[in-house]
Amino acid sequence: MASKIHIIVKIVAACVIPMTVFSKRYLPNWESLDTRPLPPWYDEVKIGIYIHWGVFSVPSTYCGEWFWYEWQTGQCKECVEFMNKNYKPDFTYADFASRFTGEFFDPNQWADIFKAAGIGYTAFVAKHHEGFCNWPSKYSFNWNAVDIGPKRDLLGEFSAAIRSRTNITFGVYHSLYEWFNPHYLDDVNNNYTTQHFIKKKVLPEMYELINKYKPEYLFSDGDWMVDDFYWNATEFIAWLYNDSPVQDTVVTNDRWGKNIRCKHGGVFTCHDKYNPGHLIKRKWENAMTIDKQWAGFRRNAPLSDYLAIEELLAVLIETVSCGGNILINIGITHDGLIVPIFEERLRQMGAWLDVNGESIYAARPWSNQNDTLTTGVWYTSKKQESGLSVYAIIQNWPTGQTLTFGAPITTSKTTVSLLGYPNKFNWVPASPSGGIVIEMPYIPISRMPCQWAWVFKFQNLAN
Repeated sequence: MASKIHIIVKIVAACVIPMTVFSKRYLPNWESLDTRPLPPWYDEVKIGIYIHWGVFSVPSTYCGEWFWYEWQTGQCKECVEFMNKNYKPDFTYADFASRFTGEFFDPNQWADIFKAAGIGYTAFVAKHHEGFCNWPSKYSFNWNAVDIGPKRDLLGEFSAAIRSRTNITFGVYHSLYEWFNPHYLDDVNNNYTTQHFIKKKVLPEMYELINKYKPEYLFSDGDWMVDDFYWNATEFIAWLYNDSPVQDTVVTNDRWGKNIRCKHGGVFTCHDKYNPGHLIKRKWENAMTIDKQWAGFRRNAPLSDYLAIEELLAVLIETVSCGGNILINIGITHDGLIVPIFEERLRQMGAWLDVNGESIYAARPWSNQNDTLTTGVWYTSKKQESGLSVYAIIQNWPTGQTLTFGAPITTSKTTVSLLGYPNKFNWVPASPSGGIVIEMPYIPISRMPCQWAWVFKFQNLAN
């Protein structure tokens, strides 16, 4: 069901804003770039998958994807002890690259898992701060997945599988920053008055990435050390919006300089796990992790470090209720596996969306995000042929014979149903000024529509 909803959503979204809206030329300044409307597909699909995979997947232990930096700088004592105990003194981080094998990487299997999960778009890590490219970049000699390690174009294979087997929008994550790149360190020593790193590496690499793979979502990162002038951000984004092969459909974020986050750019991602908890004027994204500590896969992570499905759904529901998208991260093993804990969470989410996706996909914030009387309730809404439908999503099934909501204002035509359950519910007004009391029938466990988080649908409300 989720995949069917997704197909319909993408068709509708493509028709919402005529492409003539995108025919204007944008100037390389934020005043102009910020006038570009958000391509509608992004707000419709709601859920993205964030995939961390790189050389850091080989040590896959303390500090996750930040292992190299934390070890080399000595900031992670556990990382230093791990290396001293398990590797020879002359072992370097580059030596891990040959052990980044990817022999079990099956992009078709990944695509099928993401489709079953109800995912709408991807943010595959093309390059993290370690500088290793998961595609054969001409600007990353011998530090990419074709020259060393898997000897495969990981990004290309993944893109082909996503596009051939699903309706999921293909997108990438790309770090501007590289911890130990000599060109970058030269610019740092020059107090960022030079741009050797930008001109020789960053900009050529990004143009190559967009022209070759045509991602329709670009999650930029690694911007926080210096203002946007150093990254030449406005120059690149103007090209992205005006002349790139994805100029009409691409979505990007706000990580283009330490002075830009949460102020300019595309979707606001502000910081990792960003969640304002209320409506804001701009579209935003919650880039979060199933592993509570790190994004890269950790072999030594205890079960308690992983979100339970109830916790994952709680973040999803709150995020969508407040107008955001959720970008759910999983870490991949060095040999290319999605480990069972991640696959289980994704498939559990997909099973929930099969029943309740109507309240998530293409939904909009309602007049209330939380309920005024009952805690743990989040609202979404959607315009349908029959009128406005309002969805109240509860995370705890009521133990009594009634369930009260304070926010809805009823009319004589109001109806109440539970997504996935065949019968309508009886109700009475909570008070003359508003609210509703729902009579809760006995529902056998075998007839419950889902195991976690239930969605009540209201139609014909006064508000």
